[in-house]
Order: sequence, then structure tokens, then C-alpha cells
Amino acid sequence: MDNILSTEDLIAKSHEAKDFAYSPYSKFRVGAALLTRDGTVYTGCNVENACLALGICAEVVTISKAVSEGHREFKAIAIASDMADNFISPCGGCRQFMREFGLQWEVYMSKPDGSFLKQTVNDLLPVSFGPEDLLK
Repeated sequence: MDNILSTEDLIAKSHEAKDFAYSPYSKFRVGAALLTRDGTVYTGCNVENACLALGICAEVVTISKAVSEGHREFKAIAIASDMADNFISPCGGCRQFMREFGLQWEVYMSKPDGSFLKQTVNDLLPVSFGPEDLLK
């Protein structure tokens, strides 16, 4: 990333956000840290619900926080979980939610040791449907 906040710092913030996860049912904690184009960082975590369908993913929480504060352009999102053997990957719904705000911003999928895999939203959701398709 070519701004003041390093990739490692963004990933660290996602791991910090994971500590606030409310996951009493799955015990699967997820945190996310979102970097907006102007350098603002928003964090969020997953929030489960006894009505399982009402649970909210960390990525959606984080993006929604940023949007509710007026941000629509994002540079990167880092995602963290407790999985040590695999990089945490956003679910299909989160991929579509991220896609709403562009294809070329970065997605850092991490492990607890700080290692990460870098992709773009387009890499994660190729041949996608987005806002511009509704204008056709």
C-alpha cells in the first residue's frame, strides 16, 4: 500500500478487531480493518445472533461503518481469524458486498502469525454483477 498505514499495520488492526467478535455459537471469530481512499481506517468484527440467519460478517460491519460515515471509496481491507492453517477468505456474500464499492481495491487475507495473501475484489469475484450493470 502506498500511504502512511502499512499493510502489516492494517492486518494488525484486523486482528485487534477480532478480539471484539461476538461469536458464542460458532466460536469462529473474525475481524476486519478497512482503509478508505482518504486514509481513514474502520474496524469491525462478526456479530452472531441466536437466529443464525441474522448474524453479520466482519467485512459487512466494517464497510457499513465506513459508508455510514460518508465513505464510498476504499483502498484495502484486511481480514483476520484464528485459523492458523489457512488464510481467512471472505464468504460469497461478503465478496458481493465488497464488489459494490469497486473491483480493484485490495483484500488481505491473513493468519494469526501476520502472514497474508493479497488479492483484489476482482480476483475474488470475477465476472461479477455490480452497480454499473443496472445502468445498462
